Amino acid sequence: MTNPFPLSALDEILRLDLPTPDPDAIAAAQARQGQLTKPPGSLGRLEDLAAFMAGWQGNDRPRINRAQALVFAGNHGVCAQGVNPFPQEVTALMVANFEGGGAAINQLCNLAGAELRVVPLDLDRPTADFTESPAMSEDECLAALNTGAAAVDSTADIVILGEMGIGNSTVSAALAHGLFGSTPEAWVGPGTGSTEGGLARKRAVVAKAVAQHRGAGPLQLLAALGGREQAALCGAVLAARMARIPVLLDGYICTAAVTPLHVASANLLDHCLIGHRSAEPGHARLCARLDKKPLLDLGMALGEGTGAALALSVLRGALACHNDMATFAEAGIAGA
Repeated sequence: MTNPFPLSALDEILRLDLPTPDPDAIAAAQARQGQLTKPPGSLGRLEDLAAFMAGWQGNDRPRINRAQALVFAGNHGVCAQGVNPFPQEVTALMVANFEGGGAAINQLCNLAGAELRVVPLDLDRPTADFTESPAMSEDECLAALNTGAAAVDSTADIVILGEMGIGNSTVSAALAHGLFGSTPEAWVGPGTGSTEGGLARKRAVVAKAVAQHRGAGPLQLLAALGGREQAALCGAVLAARMARIPVLLDGYICTAAVTPLHVASANLLDHCLIGHRSAEPGHARLCARLDKKPLLDLGMALGEGTGAALALSVLRGALACHNDMATFAEAGIAGA
């Protein structure tokens, strides 16, 4: 896979000539929904999902023949502040578990028919501690963005995004707080099991980091407060958009990672769906800020792309009904 841009500066993102959904395909898909053997609107969001996919595929009968799942992994210097109960070595161990087929995401990708690829990003070289300096230089952030972009398979019909990285719930809270304000308490959650003392430490770390980098633009905040996997997720989202591929984001970590793109330009995430609402308390607030309603709400907070992989099965169900149900005319039902 080759890089579809590449980006040479963070602000270049705002100058990208982005594809948009095909309004004629959307209208044709909606018209078909009105002819299927069901009361109008009775399939709820499944009908909206079919129209969404039609718009991005430019085809009123969209299908998912190839689904790609990407899990990006990175390590974070802020872990030196004691914000996580597990050591950073766990990130590499989990990457090995993904590659060996033993994680939850492997099982759910197998079930939903998605090809899984894991992309570790310099796990032996954590980002800088963002309470002391920017987590990444602009060049480091761009390198991770381009790694994420290059990982996207341009022949895929849907891309599922997930992540792994000890400490990245703190990173997510810092990004959300830095981009949307409010208080650290609104964005900091337990992550992988922080105690009340651990939560207090995370809140203090997030407050300090955001205060230190206040005034930076959204893409500069990605470099200052994000990690390599967060930047890679942004790169993958942009590459998918350039290839007109819809994206299923996972939970809090994925959503927070790509939020700098939304703040930079609200239409950058138009091709993205949020697969599930994470149990992390900040995720519901973040979804509301993005005006995106997750497809599922199952109390999950594992990461790895697991919620997005489950949502792929819902999306497949939406397209199966849209494409394969009979119309009233085909069923010989007159007067409907």
